[in-house]
Amino acid sequence: MKNKVVLGLRLVLGLMLVVFGLNGFFQFLPMPPPTPEGGAYLGALAGTGYFFPFLKATEVLVGVALLSGFFVPLALVVLAPISIQILLYHMFLDTSNVVMALFIFGVNLALGLLQIQAYKPLLTAKASN
Repeated sequence: MKNKVVLGLRLVLGLMLVVFGLNGFFQFLPMPPPTPEGGAYLGALAGTGYFFPFLKATEVLVGVALLSGFFVPLALVVLAPISIQILLYHMFLDTSNVVMALFIFGVNLALGLLQIQAYKPLLTAKASN
């Protein structure tokens, strides 16, 4: 039963990332307007010219990794700072989708903790050389 729940969470998170990542390129889902504070933040990021294409491509790649089951530990590590930023944005700048942000962060954290063995070599205090 646990394996089915983990698989289900991994697939749901992967699908969300692929859909929202592709939406960043093709705008097939309407997005609600952000709050003034959120709009200022997003506008500054968009003004760089590279941030959103890089972010959305990363979301798609991580989503595909989660859906396929390949490189899942790596995908979760790459997703960690993204999910933290999504959560902080919705906690402090635009609370409209804070539940979804909590879900993304929570599933990222839970899946990572369930695969803690994969991260043991990264969590050593001293390098071997």
